[in-house]
Amino acid sequence: MEKRNRGFPDIKNKIFTRLFFIGVILIFKLSLLFAQTPFTSQDALNVKSLRIQGVTEDGRYVACFISTRKGRLNVNHKRFGDPTYISPRLGEILVIDTETGESHDLFNRDVQAHAMTWSPDCKVLAFFLLKGDDYSLQTYDCNRKKIREVKLKTDKKISSNSFLRWTPDGKGLLLGLREKEWAEKSHKMFLEATEGPIIVYDSKKPLLKWEEIRNMSSLQVVALVDLKSRNVTELLPEGRYSNIRQSKDGSFLSYIQYFSIKTDYKRKGGTEYELLKLDLKTRGESKVLIEREEKRLNLSWNEENTKFAWADSGYILMQTISEEKPINLTKGKIELEEGDTTKVKFSMERWSPYGGKLLVRSKKGYWLIDHQRGDIDLVYPFPEDEDKAPNIRVSNWSPDGRFLYMTYSAKDKWERGLIRFDLEERQSEDLVKDEGLYSSWQMSKDGRKFVYTYSDGNLPSELYAADQNFESKIRLTDLNPRIMDKKITKTELVKYLDTDGNELNGILYYPVDYEAGKKYPLVCEIYETFFNNGFHTNMNIIANAGFFGFRPSVKLNKGYPGEAWIKGITSGINKLIERGLVDPKKLGVHGTSYGGYATSLLITQTDRFAAAINISGKTNIISFLGDSPRIGTRNYAAAEVGQDRIDATLWEQPMKYINHSAVMFADRVKTPHLLLTGQDDWNVPMASTREMYYALRRLGKECVWVDYVNAGHGAGRAGNEAEFHDMWKRIIDWYETHFEKGDEKEKE
Repeated sequence: MEKRNRGFPDIKNKIFTRLFFIGVILIFKLSLLFAQTPFTSQDALNVKSLRIQGVTEDGRYVACFISTRKGRLNVNHKRFGDPTYISPRLGEILVIDTETGESHDLFNRDVQAHAMTWSPDCKVLAFFLLKGDDYSLQTYDCNRKKIREVKLKTDKKISSNSFLRWTPDGKGLLLGLREKEWAEKSHKMFLEATEGPIIVYDSKKPLLKWEEIRNMSSLQVVALVDLKSRNVTELLPEGRYSNIRQSKDGSFLSYIQYFSIKTDYKRKGGTEYELLKLDLKTRGESKVLIEREEKRLNLSWNEENTKFAWADSGYILMQTISEEKPINLTKGKIELEEGDTTKVKFSMERWSPYGGKLLVRSKKGYWLIDHQRGDIDLVYPFPEDEDKAPNIRVSNWSPDGRFLYMTYSAKDKWERGLIRFDLEERQSEDLVKDEGLYSSWQMSKDGRKFVYTYSDGNLPSELYAADQNFESKIRLTDLNPRIMDKKITKTELVKYLDTDGNELNGILYYPVDYEAGKKYPLVCEIYETFFNNGFHTNMNIIANAGFFGFRPSVKLNKGYPGEAWIKGITSGINKLIERGLVDPKKLGVHGTSYGGYATSLLITQTDRFAAAINISGKTNIISFLGDSPRIGTRNYAAAEVGQDRIDATLWEQPMKYINHSAVMFADRVKTPHLLLTGQDDWNVPMASTREMYYALRRLGKECVWVDYVNAGHGAGRAGNEAEFHDMWKRIIDWYETHFEKGDEKEKE
């Protein structure tokens, strides 16, 4: 009894203490909840996003570029297509130590930089920094924490889109330069096409005028910079080059040179490519390895850059740098399957770490080719049911050649991550798999460390590092600490059937102060297919206005794509109405670009929406065909073989073009329509959207057209800060006004 009496007060004290702390935590969480403020368009401009630019081979240091939408405003859209114009893309350069977690902001301010690359010894970061109107070469020493500008001993300027490669010995860098007269010549061509006073377009010329101008951007002189002396050695004369690489022993340079021959409207030709090798000791004439032809060269190289492989007509070809002809590694090795030859058509994936094997892919699975023995083996079969099988892509190969690291994403639910596949045991192991969003997987050369970005699906992504078994993970950044003070939407994956019985997915974004049992207005943002969630500024602004946001998917069919939105979007909405979430009298819909086009087309087919908004979307495919000269053949190709999916020329199927042009059916529109354009939109010129405004006005329909004078594609979001905020205010006001009108009609 004595022991029980002594112990009883202790138990009561422990219970009281625990309840006290639970109460304190609850009060703290509630105070945070009530202290949260709405997520606004100003917040949308300041949310930081991270892009991994480079990881040292030992995995110790990561170079990142941190940017915001605000850093991409104030583009001079009038100069789109001018090869000499560099549009703003400002941000911070962070170098992060994955062992200590220490980060270093190289400039403590927003800068414009690109092409960050680490030296072979993992100590120095090289990159281009914009100074005035030109890029300069910079290096950052991790040990000394010192930035140095490398002033090149040449009167030629660095190409604004130059590549940057370290030499294998770490003593120099390969880059691209501009010829001295390049800027003057390029800008003159641009002015002639935009200011005249007389502009001539001649069909006898092989290339469109704007293709000739755009081609100027890709011209560069390939040069080698000695970092110690700053001397510049020109290796290749002015030309158009890609896939430039130096052999590991430093003896030669391999590269692809390409030539624009003619304008091609089907995206299949018009350019010729050849692969060449330059001996860096003699620097004589380059040797041709693959003869010039129209087939695009997509080559995969071994680590030493002495062998390369590629896919051609479903076969895998391999060639060494010293041989003149390739070897077909797959012909005659696999028996064709009856009725489905596509299963044995291969695409090249990557070389093994020591170059003895190649990993290739077919519809059937991943295969290993031992090019020395001539063996080919199916090592990772894919499930038979392709529609339900998860998306699997090889991300890395362990340095000992035993393991493949593969990204994993389920198709029927939010389940994503990284798996490790043992090539010897033929077994898979889940390293990480959950509802989060993973991207930008980087593995150290020794295979002991991973660097990647992660989001829980609702918040912006952050940078993480993990050991090879994912037993220890550390978060390396906290880019948006103030986001926790904001009301952020929560997401849900919604499944539904369209009217043809196809199972589709949509992403639902909950109002920030959601109350169960209450019906809310719904705003759909439409385009094509949606599945993955993730932090989304548009939907957070919508959710903070007190609306459900919904990004529904559609199944687009060639020849008749215009039916997809009425079949799919309305079905997704019906599913949400059946669940009691949505007020059917308060439905809104909008989209940008192709989504804006879809919005205008959709409201010619249904009147169930209370309000609709087209942001930079065409409304007349016929007039649109030749309406964006600065992007060449894009509009014709988009309609005939691309995104518009008409699958025929205007002259073959004129009625299809009419049927897919919303302006032709403007008389059917009953939905109040807001049209938002950028006056300097080079992608979808505002004239196409303007047609819809005048048609609706002529027909006595409710329509407002807002043209942002300083903006481009995306209307106010592609303008200045004032235009950005104005556009979002108009969008929310448009929905609120017409949702309220629905309430007034119901009362009547």
